[in-house]
Amino acid sequence: MPVDKEFNVEDGADLINFARENIECFLKNNRKLVVPEEIKEKFGNIYGAFITLNLIKNNTPHLRGCIGYIEPSFPLYEVIHRVSISSAIEDPRFPSVSPEEMDNIIIELSILTPPKLIEVSNPNEYFEKIVIGRDGLIAEKGMKRGLLLPQVPLDHDRNWDVKTFLEHTCEKAWLPRDAWKDLNTKIYSFQAILFEEREPRGEIVRKFLS
Repeated sequence: MPVDKEFNVEDGADLINFARENIECFLKNNRKLVVPEEIKEKFGNIYGAFITLNLIKNNTPHLRGCIGYIEPSFPLYEVIHRVSISSAIEDPRFPSVSPEEMDNIIIELSILTPPKLIEVSNPNEYFEKIVIGRDGLIAEKGMKRGLLLPQVPLDHDRNWDVKTFLEHTCEKAWLPRDAWKDLNTKIYSFQAILFEEREPRGEIVRKFLS
């Protein structure tokens, strides 16, 4: 079943509430939440997923952490169990989230489709094959690999075109900005179904990018 057909808003709410409870349990008690049996039963299929934390300051969201698994390698509940805490304390770009900050953090969940190589004979073909608001990107060359989620070109008042998205994805992989022009650099695309809290601890909704 396609990823966008398998998950509804109730599912998104269950997973984000589980992620929040897990983060807050760890921050307050230094231990992970025990995964409820109903979560294991409902979300046992294998998916890649990311948890993104956005801290609200002056009514504006600021990225506070984002960690996930690209490849579908583990049951979804296990991925959320791991990356929810990792997003709060292991994102190398930020200090660990404090328990008090959670009152001002919006949690976003991205459930990913498996990445697919974008096959081109000329790098300019990427401009026709990549759709902003639909596709996330992975840049890979040798041992270097970086990912940006589909919402990144549009979130936080960005308005990236495909070229800018490719450049930032290459930078995320610690490659030169123009590495996408090199046919030895592999570019993969994937899609995501997105859920988020409207406000901290608030209603959970499906997020659409266009």
